[in-house]
Formats: sequence, structure tokens, C-alpha cells
Amino acid sequence: MESSPPVENGDAEMAAGDTWEQKGSEPSQAEAEPGGDGGQAEEDSPQEEGMEEEEEVVPTPKVVPTQPNAPKKEHVNVVFIGHVDAGKSTIGGQIMYLTGMVDKRTLEKYEREAKEKNRETWYLSWALDTNQEERDKGKTVEVGRAYFETEKKHFTILDAPGHKSFVPNMIGGASQADLAVLVISARKGEFETGFEKGGQTREHAMLAKTAGVKHLIVLVNKMDDPTVNWSLERYEECKEKLVPFLKKVGFNPRKDVHFMPCSGLTGANLKEPAEYCPWYIGLPFIPHLDSLPNFNRSSDGPVRLPIVDKFIICHDMGTVILGKLESGSISKAQQLVMMPNRHTVEVLSLLSDDVETDDASPGENLKLRLKGIEEEEILPGFILCNAENLCHTGRTFDAQIVIIEHKSIICPGYNAVLHIHTCIEEVQITALICLVDKKTGDKSKTRPRFVKQDQVCIARLRTAGTICLETFKDFPQMGRFTLRDEGKTIAIGKVLKLVAEKD
Repeated sequence: MESSPPVENGDAEMAAGDTWEQKGSEPSQAEAEPGGDGGQAEEDSPQEEGMEEEEEVVPTPKVVPTQPNAPKKEHVNVVFIGHVDAGKSTIGGQIMYLTGMVDKRTLEKYEREAKEKNRETWYLSWALDTNQEERDKGKTVEVGRAYFETEKKHFTILDAPGHKSFVPNMIGGASQADLAVLVISARKGEFETGFEKGGQTREHAMLAKTAGVKHLIVLVNKMDDPTVNWSLERYEECKEKLVPFLKKVGFNPRKDVHFMPCSGLTGANLKEPAEYCPWYIGLPFIPHLDSLPNFNRSSDGPVRLPIVDKFIICHDMGTVILGKLESGSISKAQQLVMMPNRHTVEVLSLLSDDVETDDASPGENLKLRLKGIEEEEILPGFILCNAENLCHTGRTFDAQIVIIEHKSIICPGYNAVLHIHTCIEEVQITALICLVDKKTGDKSKTRPRFVKQDQVCIARLRTAGTICLETFKDFPQMGRFTLRDEGKTIAIGKVLKLVAEKD
């Protein structure tokens, strides 16, 4: 039951530096570069139009503003993922309450409203799911945003939807996360549905890994359910079924994954140990989060801020963009360049998690007001860089890809949708260069005519338009991607080299 303590990224280096090639699993980016940008979870962030409205509704945190000389808390984005009814939002709401971000009264109001609609257990999730449509359905559509603080860290909760049709939004949440919490239901039957072929548990764990989430906490929820009754056997059964799959997508169960039992509804084992559960001896959830090692980030690196969304507040106020600072630091009045179109812009003001600030360091979720660019000249997937160090742009690149799920064979000429950092673009596989043996990492001497599920290959891809990207080696969070087709994630990959266009 005891899970070994989380390991600092650096220590994992030796073991995991080469896992990709060998297991053909998924980029262990934290280990890919021990220092520098470790692997901030960042990636394709589709459809988050709902963000701004969502944010305003979050009850104002009753947290004393930090004194200017107080050290800044480390910013960590945590995404709750899992099957649709596993209880992600309820846990998110419960955490907001336990850390004092939502008061008892607000929760009671939600509770009453939920009761009127015969939905008692959902009242907590209403603290996160704020639009009427979601409440009526009890499903989270936008990636909700809320924050809470522990002694050492400032957490932004990204509550990602668990419904099949919303998987692209889930990618959006994961792409901004450093830490994923996979919520699974221990209730008889529910765990199984979330995990069978059509369930989202599998796909979400895979997307989280590609998006570069380094550390995964698996919360086995609904332990208080009458069918479970805090049974150690049921807990171990859920664990045994999950571990082989998590291994397959590239998590190292000993280092990157921590299992814990809990009840989102009663709050047991979220902040205080649960008395019904003498067999669990680890820290409860919130203390465990606080004790995690720092997610190292380089603030002296080049500025990289992939755009998630943009909007205008009013015409003379400049254009506002939303995104997470991947590396480098940004300050007020700084001149930056918007790639790939090379627009020079000036930062008029910046908000970090909706609090105005003069400068921002990596890992912070920012809203920037920019001068010198019109709202229609920006697209999600564009990147803010500093003029001395622009990111790479292009259309053709070679990449190593793992085919996760695809019924038929894939040949050159195959079209899919590429999700890379916050960018979504149509892409074609123009050539298959070689197959890679998952166990040995050896490359085939001849070009394959096709690839199929579970194979690893190196292929040349060409996007419909010019996009911003980096090689995985130089910048993991801008060199990891997923390929989707017909609403399914079919492959995960990493950029090996950029190919210059032939004029």
C-alpha cells in the first residue's frame, strides 16, 4: 500500500531518460531534461471559450493578499480527470471548501439548489460547474477554473470534462496542468464502465501523459459507498487493473503515481485522515499535494507563452490574451513578438490567476493586455516570444509516433488533426520513414508501407498552415503532440526534427 515518495525529476533521469524508445510508451518528459524546463505539462488547449465567464463566478477567495516581500508561492496547475461520474467536480468543490476558498453558506446555497432539482450529491460540484446547462446535466463542459492554496503552493484546479464528446476540452485542461489527479469510482460497476473500451479513464490518463503531466495521483473515490464500505480488497482490485495500463502509456507506477482512497462527498481523507480507513497510512490528499517536490522551471530561459484564447474587453483597452507561461519571465511594458506572424507587441498589464501583478514567472496562468495587435490577428496556438529568441515555425517535421488506437492500417497520405501545445491544425502523414522496435529501440532498415495499432514509427508530417513548434529535445512542452481522428486520440508523438520548406 505504501507508495514510495515522489522523486525529484533529476533523480529519475537515469532510469527514465530512455523509456520512450524502449517501451515505445510515451515521452517521459520530466526525465528528458533533468534541469531547465523539466516538463511542464502544457499542450493542446482547444475550445476554452468558456474560460472568462467561468472565472468571474468563482467565489472570491478569502485569502489575505500576500505582502510584497513574502516569497511567491510556487504555482501549480492541477487537473482532475476521469470518467464522467467518478466524482471529479465533487472532490474539486470539497477541496475549495476545505481550504476555505468557498464558504459554508455558498455551499449550502448550492446544496439547496441541487436538492430542489433532486440532485443532492452534486452540490459540491456546483462550486466549479457554474453555467446552468452544466448544472442541469450535472456534467462539466468547459474546463472550470478555481484556485486554492496550501502552505507552500498556489494551486489552480482545472476541472476537465469526462464525457466522450468533450475529450478535446479535456486535452485543453491537461495541456495546462503540471499534476493530474485521476479520479476513479470504487463503486461496483462504475469503475468497470470507466475503464472498459468506451470509458474515458484510459483515454484521459493517456492524454494527461502526452500533455506532459509528470505526476499522477489516483484518487479511488466513493469509498464510503455501501457497495465498497472502505474495503481494502476493492481498493487493491481497482489498483491492480489500473497499473498495467498506466505503465503502457508511460507512467512509472513506482515513481510517478500515487494511489489514495477518499470520499469526495464526505471529504474523508482529503484533508484529515479517514478514521474508517486504518489501512491507509499515507498523507491525506491536500497535505500530500503540499509535500510534493517543486516542479522546477527556468525563469531565465527564452519567453514562451502559447496562446489559449483572446478577447477584447473594450476597444481602447488593447487586446487580452490568455495562456500559461512555459518559460522565461514577463514584466509590464515589455516588448514581445507574437509568432508565427512576427507582430511586435507591448505588455500593457498582466493578471496572474486574476490578480494584477508587475511580473510573472513560468507556470503562472496569465491574462495579458497587449498593445500593437488586433484581436483578429491572433489565433490560439500562436506563441509570445522575446525578440532575441524566437520560437521555430514551419510546416514539415519528422516525429516519432506511437499508434495508440486505430482499427485499420495507416499509410502515407493519411490525414488527422494535430494538437501540439495550444495549437490545433490539420496534418498529413506524408511519409513513413521507419518502424521503431518498442523493446530495443532499433529502427527498421526498410521503409514500412503502413503502420498499425501499437506500433511505433518515425514519420514525416506536414501541416496545412505554418505552426509554431520546437523539437522535443529542445523544449518538451512544445514538441509533444497527439493526433486525433473522428473524435478519437489515435497517436501520441514527439517532434524529432524540423524540415526546411523547399521553395
